[in-house]
Amino acid sequence: MNIIDRRLNPKGKSLANRQRFLRRAKEQIVKAVRDSSGKRNIQDLENGEKISIAAGGVREPTFHKAANGGVREHIVPGNKEYVEGDRIPRPDGGGGGRGSKASADGDGEDDFRFILSRDEFLDIFMEDLELPDLVKQKIKKTESFSLQRAGYSSSGTPSNLNLVRTMRNSLSRRIALKRPRPAELDELRRRIEEIEEKGGEIEELQELRERLEHVLRRTRLIPYLDPVDVRYNRFERVPKPVAQAVMFCLMDVSGSMTEHMKDLAKRFFMLLYMFLKRRYSHVDVVFIRHTHEAKEVDEETFFYSTETGGTIVSTALEEMQRVIRDRYPPDDWNIYAAQASDGDNMSNDNAKSASLLENAILPMCQYFAYIEVAQEHDGGLGGALGAAFGRETDLWRTYKLVAKPGAPMAMRRVKNRREIFPVFRELFSRENATA
Repeated sequence: MNIIDRRLNPKGKSLANRQRFLRRAKEQIVKAVRDSSGKRNIQDLENGEKISIAAGGVREPTFHKAANGGVREHIVPGNKEYVEGDRIPRPDGGGGGRGSKASADGDGEDDFRFILSRDEFLDIFMEDLELPDLVKQKIKKTESFSLQRAGYSSSGTPSNLNLVRTMRNSLSRRIALKRPRPAELDELRRRIEEIEEKGGEIEELQELRERLEHVLRRTRLIPYLDPVDVRYNRFERVPKPVAQAVMFCLMDVSGSMTEHMKDLAKRFFMLLYMFLKRRYSHVDVVFIRHTHEAKEVDEETFFYSTETGGTIVSTALEEMQRVIRDRYPPDDWNIYAAQASDGDNMSNDNAKSASLLENAILPMCQYFAYIEVAQEHDGGLGGALGAAFGRETDLWRTYKLVAKPGAPMAMRRVKNRREIFPVFRELFSRENATA
């Protein structure tokens, strides 16, 4: 099947050439996108991204007539211009700077720069991301249908005609009904011509003519190809199974969470929400905010509500357990969870949180990601000493005891906006999911 894109191109541009270029330079573009993702804000996704790749990677190979027998690169001992101790002059024009290709006369060539659209950037950034251990627990929805071969039928469209099966049926029918073969007709005609030329017996000639008429009549009555011989490929629409999954987003909004910490948590969850909606069609997202009490909220409240209070982490885990029990039975759903917190928790709640996570939540989850947000710079000598010695929060130490080898749990720290993209890729990359 050939698809012809007849959409009008923007002025002075070719969409087909742009897509061909993206495919050809895919490896360099993917590397450039991942290098730039750490410097971006979530809001920048609406504007695409300006990407730079080496100019040598965008040239297409061409055949041309070369001067002096072609261009050759080789290494020779020594040179004709400098001897030991000479100072080599710096090229003029700044061509030797970063991102340029310098030449002997000072000319340079900058890296090739172009802008990726929002969709192109997201497609490249998320192409190797997936939810870990996503399995088909139970099929309740169908995303689309596929056609599957289901034998043959005597009716159908010309495009589905099975020529081999049709001709085989035709041959079987002709053999069964003893339809005369062309060679038999040619033989009778030849014998009749011989007798007419030699002046043979009239009775034999008459007998051959009657036999020829009988053979011709049988040929007309028994066609070479009959409608009963025709067979068409038959197809059935088979639903494609869809794996059901639910993602629980647990965010700490207590008083200990500063504006910087809340901003990091919201950025992570915005990126997670965008990833789920872009890559999966049947993934439910449940938003749970918690202070000293937890409740399920909608998307608007989750990201923009100003509610605050104390910190009791176990309330969020209990609310998640309640929602699973009411709406998402683990036998039918793939359950995932992502929790963001500053690590602060009531000391008498740590044991309860660890018990809930280890005995109730993790056995039902395919994957549990814990993101701990922190201040980018702690002020004073105490903050400097804490950063130097890698101070761990109460909740981090509690979860660290639960995150044993083999447990479906990952823990990461985020201190600034530049770390959101790399940490997200690390948590949901296809390589880590397979491992």
